[in-house]
Amino acid sequence: MKSLLWTVLALALAANVLANVGLRQESTQMVLSITSGLIVLGSAAGLWRLRVRKDA
Repeated sequence: MKSLLWTVLALALAANVLANVGLRQESTQMVLSITSGLIVLGSAAGLWRLRVRKDA
C-alpha cells in the first residue's frame, strides 16, 4: 500500500510541474493543478497515517 501511495504522490507531483510549466491554457492548467494538488494531499495523508511510530 505504501509503495502505491508513493507512486501516486510522485506522479501527481510530476503532473503538477507539467501543468505549471508546459501548458499554455489557463483553464486546463488550473484544473490539472488543483486535481494534482488534491491527489498529493490525499496520498501524503495516507502515508502519514500508515507511518510506523517509534517511541522515544
